[in-house]
Amino acid sequence: MLFDYSFKRYNIRILLYMLVLSGIGVMAIWSATNQSQSSVNKQLLGIAVGLFMAVVLSLIDYHRILSFSVLIYLGCVVMLVAVLLMGKARGIARRWIVLPVIGQIQPAEFVKIGLIIFFSWYFQKYQEKKNQPSILGAGVLLFAVPAYLVFSQPNLSTTLVMMVIVAAVVFASGISYKWILGFLAFLIPGGMLMVYFLIHGMIPFIQQYQANRILAWIDPETYSEAFYQQENSVMAIGSGQLWGKGLSNTGIASVKNGNFLIEEETDFIFAIVGEEMGFAGAMLLLFLVLMIVLECLVMARRAKDMSGRLICVGMATLFAFQSFANIAVATAIFPNTGLPLPLVSSGVSSLLSIYIGMGVVLNVGLQRRFDN
Repeated sequence: MLFDYSFKRYNIRILLYMLVLSGIGVMAIWSATNQSQSSVNKQLLGIAVGLFMAVVLSLIDYHRILSFSVLIYLGCVVMLVAVLLMGKARGIARRWIVLPVIGQIQPAEFVKIGLIIFFSWYFQKYQEKKNQPSILGAGVLLFAVPAYLVFSQPNLSTTLVMMVIVAAVVFASGISYKWILGFLAFLIPGGMLMVYFLIHGMIPFIQQYQANRILAWIDPETYSEAFYQQENSVMAIGSGQLWGKGLSNTGIASVKNGNFLIEEETDFIFAIVGEEMGFAGAMLLLFLVLMIVLECLVMARRAKDMSGRLICVGMATLFAFQSFANIAVATAIFPNTGLPLPLVSSGVSSLLSIYIGMGVVLNVGLQRRFDN
């Protein structure tokens, strides 16, 4: 038998949620880019390719994919090194490479998925020794290499997302609470100290624009120029009221027509949704995000082994945290970070990476321990 699965377990719901969310993204991009057909076509092509890849991966035993974990990890490192050596730059950021036929991609988006797969394999392999300092120390070093390469692009926001994803995978692996409490005991005062150093300009490895974004969030009046984008985003979302102003509205007070925002099709796509689709559209978007995350967590609970559980937890964390971070930036809850809203923001690399990761999650769901 080619596929030894019970297809009644196939989670078609998560694919439907993803497609509806992607559809909202296409409508928002159409409006944010002033009806740019090329931008919409690129996004639609990404959705079609992503859906195809998700379905194919959902039929491949995730244990076979895990058997290539070391190669996947090395591939991630090689891609990130290639970005630093010959990547395409925009301003001071060097985050893209151009591949033959495929075109421009952002490797860091795919590295997130690669790390979920690698560390799911790693903690499955060493599940009996996971609390040993040598195993945890090796894990930290293995994470530090790609994290440093992404941070050097510079890309602080994606580095933080990677940290949150791996932290969630480590936590879900059943690591001792002694390690967790010890980490928190270091993290909380360390974070407060970092804020103090940041305010006094004493952190040399953070770019000035990154520092200004954080300081603008702490003290928006003093750093009003750096807070300008988020302030306009909040006003745009509020102006949509219940049902919004309608897609592609051309009013002079529109965010996109008044040039109040930049990167509205990516970093501030939620402002477009809030303004043009209103509170109802924003709530539909949040509902779909919530349902995708919950479906991942349900499949994690039903997974037949630790590696399957960790893959689902990792993808749930990626989708939840990055969605929250993007929306939190648009609503001024977080400092401006420049993270895409999964499946909604313009960008084929982000789109494909999510579909790829969810394809593996779907296979975990096909091989669950029980039906309830």
